[in-house]
Amino acid sequence: MPFSLNDPALMREMILDHYQNPRNYKTVTDPSYINIHMDSASCIDDIYIQVKIENNIITDCKWHGKGCAISMASTSIMSELILNMTIDQAKEVMAEFNKMLAGETFDEDKLGEAVCFQRVNNQPSRITCANISWRGLQKAFLEEEKKEHEHR
Repeated sequence: MPFSLNDPALMREMILDHYQNPRNYKTVTDPSYINIHMDSASCIDDIYIQVKIENNIITDCKWHGKGCAISMASTSIMSELILNMTIDQAKEVMAEFNKMLAGETFDEDKLGEAVCFQRVNNQPSRITCANISWRGLQKAFLEEEKKEHEHR
């Protein structure tokens, strides 16, 4: 781990960095991308996630929109973390992320920088913000599975 899970200042700094300098923030017009829109009734989060999956591998993830610092940083981190993973690998990461947000024991090695959201579970209203893009990714996987099923 590049930082200590016991250093809340470093975790906040990482969140702020991804909020102010979001990674993979771009709109894609390529029709081969799966486009998912996610918004929140409890926050300003309004995010579009665009995922390209080829042969069961996530080859690209872009996103755009607006949101609070937690949702924007979480989306930025997720968009980097899942690159070049298989759908199953990304689902494992999502499961660990959800365990972490629920305050359960989780495998921090699978989460990379996403561990910076570990303390979000202390603020239940922010869990939705941290998880919005991850739920969008799950929807993208369902779209991909539907597309694959239709082509059989």
